[in-house]
Amino acid sequence: MQRLAGKVAIVTGGARGMGEATVRLFVEHGARVVIGDILVEQGQALADELGEAAVFCNLDVTVQEDWDAAVAAAEALGPLNVLVNNAGILHMASILDTTPEDYLRVVKVNQLSAFMGIRTVINPMKAAGSGSIINVSSIDGLHSSAGLSAYSSTKWALRGLTRSAAIELGQYGIRVNSVHPGGIFTEMGGKGVLSEEDMNKSVYKNFPIPRVGQPEEVANVTLFLATDEASYSTGTEFVADGGWFAGMRNPGMPCS
Repeated sequence: MQRLAGKVAIVTGGARGMGEATVRLFVEHGARVVIGDILVEQGQALADELGEAAVFCNLDVTVQEDWDAAVAAAEALGPLNVLVNNAGILHMASILDTTPEDYLRVVKVNQLSAFMGIRTVINPMKAAGSGSIINVSSIDGLHSSAGLSAYSSTKWALRGLTRSAAIELGQYGIRVNSVHPGGIFTEMGGKGVLSEEDMNKSVYKNFPIPRVGQPEEVANVTLFLATDEASYSTGTEFVADGGWFAGMRNPGMPCS
């Protein structure tokens, strides 16, 4: 069953990782997709592989003109129905070692860009008669860790932006939700530094689901939110974290 038949989507950061998995799944389910990214070679190669169902757009999510071009590319495929604000960067450093420039760089890519994307798609989605906006936050938008002051701040901010936008836009048939991945086996999540097996043994062994997540497992949550199956869901958080937010299994406790 093609759950997105006839829909048109923009996926930012769509050239690799969770974005790529989302693009592939959307196309599999009948959507036509604009792959927005600054990774030109990877993004264009993905679009070429997927054929007429996908086009690549060189999208710097901090530049309004690039957003306008991405929306134009989407509307050339049909009425714009879905936006996935997936693009993001990670900065790991103590607060003392994080400069104001470091902090603002993360804010621009992770937070300001989502605001810009939402603002840019409102009128096209109103014209289409409905829409679904999915902001990819993080488990670090529900709790945090040392060394993630900039990253976690932006991922928490996406929750507030999501709720405010949901309140404003629901009257137009536009739903806005956030997705909160935990540890996922992507470049940002340590792929290329540790093997999947080593990650499972060293990092994830005490998680409720004791393994690293896969990009497709997050993409499946995003797919649901993009479909009409989620027609009464807006302004809320959907978590795909292997139980991280619930808590860890303590080896010294019963049933662990």
